[in-house]
Order: sequence, then structure tokens, then C-alpha cells
Amino acid sequence: MENQQNKALKERPAPSQVSRAGVLGTGTIGGAWALHFLRMGMDVVAYDPGPNAKQNLLAMVEAIWPTMKELGLREGASPRRLSFVSSLAELVENVQVIQENTPENLMAKRKLFAGLDTITPAEVVIISSTSGFVMTDMQVDCQYHPERFVVGHPFNPPYLIPFCEVVGGKQTIPAVVDWTVAFYESIEKQVAKMDKELPGFIGNRLQEALWREALHMVANNECSVEDIDKSIAYGMGLRWAIMGHCLTYHLGGGQGGMAHLLDHFAPALKEPWTRLEAPELTPELRNAMVQGCLNQTEGRSIDELVKERDDCLIRIINSLKEYKTLHGIKR
Repeated sequence: MENQQNKALKERPAPSQVSRAGVLGTGTIGGAWALHFLRMGMDVVAYDPGPNAKQNLLAMVEAIWPTMKELGLREGASPRRLSFVSSLAELVENVQVIQENTPENLMAKRKLFAGLDTITPAEVVIISSTSGFVMTDMQVDCQYHPERFVVGHPFNPPYLIPFCEVVGGKQTIPAVVDWTVAFYESIEKQVAKMDKELPGFIGNRLQEALWREALHMVANNECSVEDIDKSIAYGMGLRWAIMGHCLTYHLGGGQGGMAHLLDHFAPALKEPWTRLEAPELTPELRNAMVQGCLNQTEGRSIDELVKERDDCLIRIINSLKEYKTLHGIKR
């Protein structure tokens, strides 16, 4: 098995040299991946056995291609580089990487992956767009090369949102995880390489926590749905677009940064500000949060970060005002 893995590694193209991407499943997410790969100047081979799948994909590409032009096309990018095949066998023989986007059904994915493993050349990395299943559970029936299956979860729409989460399963080898990270980075994605498998990954777990708290507040008649969305769109969401949640809190600690914030607000972790129970603020957790924020600052001072945040906020707020005025949106 090790010799086969080494052979596959040698025959696999460098991440930045991938020129033919396969898209398996061409619905909302798969179609969006196809658009992104096309914008990156790749040939895209698509397969979906669903009714009218080809027509729907072509219509989606035609409708959204002007957006791709606005984002900026790499050399050679063209919707004419999209082809649609009629079988899995045709798909796997004509691509260097496969992005899987089939419905969220664990047993169906296990069966699909086992079949893919049988017919796909060993050097082809197979990436799943699953929203929450861990790869360990999906690759369990793969008998030949389970080591090349990996999760690459995007945020919708993948042609526009530049973020992906990458994590392997128990049988995935580190080289495949690293290859996938480098591949996504080569096509203009910001990548979170997870240290451990976790259902829902990073983004969906954070979204789900916020979503469940919102449902609690509405169910208990504590506020309106509109007010929840206002608090995000005009409050925290504006800052999140610039530097995320942890670094935003780092600035909330003033010149003392995250260390001061944690020391000052540690008692509040036990307050009923959310239905989620906070973890114990151990010295290890405190240090991890502080160091993680310092790593992100890359040596910039609090004052420099505040200026960066405020400059970006002004641009975002002014852009929103301009857009809403142009389109007659009052809220």
C-alpha cells in the first residue's frame, strides 16, 4: 500500500498545475464550483445523473458569467471550457481532481465513494463539499485508496466566497490534506486547515450556534427576527468582514489586547448571555486565545489595527449606503 501511495504522489500534479477539474453533482454548490474553476482558467468536466442537470448547469453558467468577469478572469478562462459527461467512468478518466457535491446522505456518500475509489486513478484527489459529515465516516467502505479522500467544505457561493475548510479522515494521509490546501490556495481561496475532524467543521458550527440562539430568542418572544438581523448586519457583521471574531475581541481589550479582555471578562463567561455553556477558562485556553490573536496581528500595534478596522468599516458602510440608495432600499 505504501508503494502505491508513493507512486500516486509522484504522478499527482503539483497543486498549482491542476488544469482539469471534475465536478460531481452540479446543483447549487457544484455549479458554483464549476464557475469558480472556469474563472481560474481550468477545463471543467461535470457529471450529474439528475434530470435536466446539463441544461440547468449551462443556464447557471450563462447567467453568472458576467459576475465572473466582474471578479476578474484568469488567462484562458472561458465558459466554453466546460464539458458535461454521461457517466462516472468518463468523469474520472478525464480529470486531475474531483470536487464532490452530492446530497447530504451519509449512506449514499459511502456507497458513492466506494465506487469512486474502485474506478478513479490513484493519483486523483477526491474532495467532498459536505456540509457536516466527517471524512472518516464517508471513506469507511473505500478498499483501494481511501488515503486520497478529503473534505473541502466551501461557503456558498464558492465562486464568490473565498473560504474553504479542509480536513482529512482517519485514513487520509497528511500529504493529501496539504495538497488540497495548496490547491485551494492556488485558486484564490483562504483555507482553514483543521487539526482534528469535527462534525460541521468550523464555520457551520459557529453559524449553528448563532442560529440556535436566535431561535431561542424568537421562541421566547425576547426580540424580533428583524432585530436579530439588524444586530448582525449593522453591528458585529460589519467588523467580522474585516478581521473575524477573535481579533475583533482582541481590539476590545484595548492596549492590553486579548489578554486584558479575557482577564476582565472571565466572570462573564458564567453569565447567562447565551444558552450555550462556556468552557472553563483554563490557563491553556487563555494562552491559546492570546497567542492566536498575536499571530494574526503580524506585529501590528493595537492602534494600527484600530485604524485598519475603522478605515475598512468606513468603506463598507459607504458602499452599503451607495448600493441601497441606488436601488431604493430603505432599511
